Amino acid sequence: MAIQHAVLALLAEGPGHGYELKAAFDKSVGPHRGALNIGHLYQVLDRLSRDGLATSHRVAQDARPDRTVYEITGAGREELSHWLAQPSPRTSGYRDDFFLKIMAAARTREPEVLRSLITIQRTYLLRELRNLEHSRRDADPVVSLLLAAAIRHVSADLAFLDDVEEQLLSAGAALLAGLAGDRRTPPAAGVPVGPVRRTAADGPPGQAS
Repeated sequence: MAIQHAVLALLAEGPGHGYELKAAFDKSVGPHRGALNIGHLYQVLDRLSRDGLATSHRVAQDARPDRTVYEITGAGREELSHWLAQPSPRTSGYRDDFFLKIMAAARTREPEVLRSLITIQRTYLLRELRNLEHSRRDADPVVSLLLAAAIRHVSADLAFLDDVEEQLLSAGAALLAGLAGDRRTPPAAGVPVGPVRRTAADGPPGQAS
């Protein structure tokens, strides 16, 4: 679990309590990821302690509740080293929710539906790009690198939109109309389509002719 190991990395620098570790995490990864939920962090710290990767002890405070301070163990340092030595596959593989929207819009076979989807997504991505570039201006070197990687991801998504527009819309409706033909099973030979219309000459239902 990446969050668990990131917390181990923070603890490897020295002991810390919950809000101290949260502040260090948020500052270290930058704003593009979003702030770490403090409740989630305490769940991670409890798991690390349970697994023997960290220990904790209480520190008394004047006029305030005792503070729980966490410290990495030898096993925690070994786990962190092992994690850093492994390759990192994409978290969700190549399953992107937007890919499913492209599929759904294409199956309508209506160019305007697909064109509208592309416009909406491109507007969103361009706004994300501006925000990332703004955040990078005053970032420290590590956060700046992380933001640069995020910018490249957004740029790749924008290039994908260009590909969709070029390959599915440049030929107009003709290409969309030919996508994923009708999947309904055609009726077997000799089987009538739709309800059977009977006449007086046929007699009542169920009567052999």
